[in-house]
Amino acid sequence: MVKKSTNEILLLTIAVIGGTGKEGSGLALRWANSGYRVFIGSRDAQRAQEKADELNAILGGEYIMGMGNAEAAASANVVVLSVPYDAHRPTLEMIREGIAGKVLIDVSVPLKPPDVRRVFVPEGHAAALETQAVVGDVAKVVAAFQNVSAVHLKDLEHDVDCDVLVCGDDEKAKEDALWLVTAAGMRGVDAGPLANAVAVEALTPVLLYINKRYKVKGAGIRITGLE
Repeated sequence: MVKKSTNEILLLTIAVIGGTGKEGSGLALRWANSGYRVFIGSRDAQRAQEKADELNAILGGEYIMGMGNAEAAASANVVVLSVPYDAHRPTLEMIREGIAGKVLIDVSVPLKPPDVRRVFVPEGHAAALETQAVVGDVAKVVAAFQNVSAVHLKDLEHDVDCDVLVCGDDEKAKEDALWLVTAAGMRGVDAGPLANAVAVEALTPVLLYINKRYKVKGAGIRITGLE
């Protein structure tokens, strides 16, 4: 479970698999800025280190390290999967051994190019459910961050005006994910069991459509009625 005290937070390491992409690198930057040790994973370790160097230059220190996907997953306490859907299963199979006993936060969305603004429901109903099916009881899977635009993540001075819906079947794993949502500068909302990820993931193509229709770049969601 993620430690909450100031001293213990600094001991937590987070691997962002697919961390060279816009969403993954934005989250990596925000967590590193909050004091976490972050590993960026990629199929190409050199590319991962180049992205880490780019983000470290923003932070003004050596807080992020790049490495291959399998090594990153094995090196961290919490693993975040942020890859395109077509790379989803192959990446899971690559990191499966390294995620044993850990919380795996799946950011993936099943988009089907070229029409990424139309909801696509995969065979397993949701990417997160397919993740749990692939890893079995090896890791505790949580779905989160699917509806956050990458546009604002790298601007550390910008408040991300978006709630993060968090779904999972393990309450402690969800608590860890909710804590990391806060650490990234957003409000997390417990959205129920992992099965509810079907609805959460389906919101992403809807938001992409709204972005295009209204000529905006960072449409997000807010849950009203909460204190």
